[in-house]
Amino acid sequence: MSKRNQSLAQNKNFGHLIAFVFYIGLGYSLFIAASNMNYVWKWSSIPNYFSYEEVTNIEAPYDGKFVLEDGKYFVIDEDDRKEELLIDDNYTLDYKAGEDVYEGDYIASKSETKAGPVLNGLWVTLKISFFAAILTFLIGIPLAFMRLSSYQFLKDIAGVYIAVIRGTPLLVQIFLFYFIVANIFELERFTAGVLSLGIFFGAYTAEVLRGAIQSIDRGQLEASNSLGISYFQAMRHIILPQAFKRALPTLVGEMIALVKDSSLVSVIAITDLTKVGREIVANTFSPFETWIVIALVYLSITFTMSYIGHRLEKRMAEKGGLS
Repeated sequence: MSKRNQSLAQNKNFGHLIAFVFYIGLGYSLFIAASNMNYVWKWSSIPNYFSYEEVTNIEAPYDGKFVLEDGKYFVIDEDDRKEELLIDDNYTLDYKAGEDVYEGDYIASKSETKAGPVLNGLWVTLKISFFAAILTFLIGIPLAFMRLSSYQFLKDIAGVYIAVIRGTPLLVQIFLFYFIVANIFELERFTAGVLSLGIFFGAYTAEVLRGAIQSIDRGQLEASNSLGISYFQAMRHIILPQAFKRALPTLVGEMIALVKDSSLVSVIAITDLTKVGREIVANTFSPFETWIVIALVYLSITFTMSYIGHRLEKRMAEKGGLS
């Protein structure tokens, strides 16, 4: 349809404007609804979730005189008791050497920028998602070939595994790994979380890859065989590049789901983003701001993954394969 024959509602720029106004209106409506609940917004505390200044003070242990001897600081009282104060170049002195100090006085202080709880939780989420993603492919790729194998026992092993894993909730599997497997093998809760996520998504990845491989015309494998190309060479250089290209959007979706579902490991006391959010809410009584921030952090991760996946898919489409 030519641009002249398009209605105003079909215009791209006008459509963007309408969508923008819609979400602005939706956000404002939610804000008004929250205001009617007499909710006190505390947006000023949000920056401290990401980083904060930690102040360390050194106090006078007792009444006396603050002195400097041989490059070291001491407090000496009337009875000639002497106690060294561990003050390095990072500290700012509030008293000069030779001045009188009293017990509890702040003699020196320093300020350090520390990572806030959200950044710490984000790091844990990224770590557990990264290791779980590696395990996902280490499990998923062999399982996919087992499902395609001509050996029935391999098909049965992979089929039962996939049926059981896909047929039970991830949350239940996390509990099973933490309370049973982790206790038997004395695994840390972080390891139990990685294993449960990797094993769960490995089953889904196996089915995605199996379907992608089977979608490739079998005639290509037969033609390769007739040219003297071995099965493994044909798989590596001909079939798999095409299969991965077709499976890429779904695989990216599975990895995004893995990152989001990693929030479930918070139930076994792993301090990821979700658990950090619960702790902040418990300490500050600010559920709205906290969960909005946590949701935006998750969104930034998944959006980045989607963008990378889209760029990789576009690059593969231009080059015709993985190379």
